[in-house]
Amino acid sequence: MSAAGVPRTLNRWWIVAGGILIQLCLGAIYAWSAFTSALTDDPYAFTRAQTQIIFSVGLATFAVVMALFAGRWQRAAGPRKVALIGGLVLGLGYVIAGFSGTSFWGILLGVGLLGGAGIGIAYVCPLAALVKWFPDMKGLISGMAVAGFGFGALIWIKLTEGFVFGPVNLTPGWDGLYGMGWSVNDIFLLYGVLFALLVALGSLVLINPPEGYQPAGWVPPTGKASELAGGVDFTEREMMATPQFWMLFFLFLVASTAGLMVIGIIRLFGSESLMAAGYTEPGALLATGTAMGLFYALANGIGRILWGNISDKIGRRASIALMSGLQGVMMILFFFIAGSEIGLYIGATIIGFNYGGYFALLPAATADYFGNRNVGTNYPWVFLAYGVGGLLGPILGGYMGDLQAWEWAFMPAGVACLIAAVVALRLTPPRRPNSAGTQASDGSLRDAKA
Repeated sequence: MSAAGVPRTLNRWWIVAGGILIQLCLGAIYAWSAFTSALTDDPYAFTRAQTQIIFSVGLATFAVVMALFAGRWQRAAGPRKVALIGGLVLGLGYVIAGFSGTSFWGILLGVGLLGGAGIGIAYVCPLAALVKWFPDMKGLISGMAVAGFGFGALIWIKLTEGFVFGPVNLTPGWDGLYGMGWSVNDIFLLYGVLFALLVALGSLVLINPPEGYQPAGWVPPTGKASELAGGVDFTEREMMATPQFWMLFFLFLVASTAGLMVIGIIRLFGSESLMAAGYTEPGALLATGTAMGLFYALANGIGRILWGNISDKIGRRASIALMSGLQGVMMILFFFIAGSEIGLYIGATIIGFNYGGYFALLPAATADYFGNRNVGTNYPWVFLAYGVGGLLGPILGGYMGDLQAWEWAFMPAGVACLIAAVVALRLTPPRRPNSAGTQASDGSLRDAKA
């Protein structure tokens, strides 16, 4: 045994590997665009609205289950057991969808409700465990933990639709499961089995460190520095009584509204913009598929790691403000540059890169402000903003697309991101909670001795 009470054979990086494997499967929800075109064709004949309803229900269920249920459960039962059950629920949902044939309600139940619930159950488990294992690099490790979620979209989209390594018709590639004659239901069945097995495998190493664990060579900060590094633990009620919680909630709401709107409409908006600029329909669809399935998805995963690392160096507040400001500018510019293939790729890359960063910085900020110990129960309440954004973003984009007023989707989202940058600059650590939970007039918790 080591001095910290941890077996010498245990390497904390195995927990990182297990967490990433789990998140690769959970990121399947971002691969939904790979199914929407097939579901609007025969024999399914879903409307576009129906495909987006399934997506939105999955996002909302994901956030609600995580906030109301999974956070407390993983604290009581441990991350391994809860992650395992989340993977089984996710897999069961896709299997049910696979056996649902052309039924909208069957696929809504399987992918939307059960799939979203499975993701919500398992998602917080790697984050909660890894923040405890890596108090010395919370930003980077949070980014690595959730990077799999972004990269998962890339894997499942390309496995479904295929890919090439160069110009179409000139370079051999993979035709995807569709190209092999697999139906949507066949793919749902395959993915359901894979998700259950892979999440189960990742959960085997997902454990909490022993009480009092400290990484070798790391000295915990003390005094005020301890408060800035997650050394003061807030309960859920104490956290929600602070203005800092509502500021983080607003930041995540704006970020998810903008990012999920682009995920939901990039193919429709991008193809319309390119065709208006003279592209053929097949060329426009190919370009938008590449923008989402490659550039956005890849940048989403990379952004989670790099922004997390940046925040460990320049601070969480400065990083969130910089990221939000850049996102606001790009959301506005994207409306004007998406008629160019290069502009479409650049916009998708930067928006995906920034959007991914929020998933590293906000859990790390939650741990900084409200404590490392309780991040597994506190962060799901911040994450609830993601569920609200999952409803607002796609609906806003779809409605403005029907009106052929795309600018009124991108401009408000961009302005909201710029406002979020200003809000982020005003973030300060909350007051230390006390047993009575009394508050100052500004909403921060006042120490009983003050």
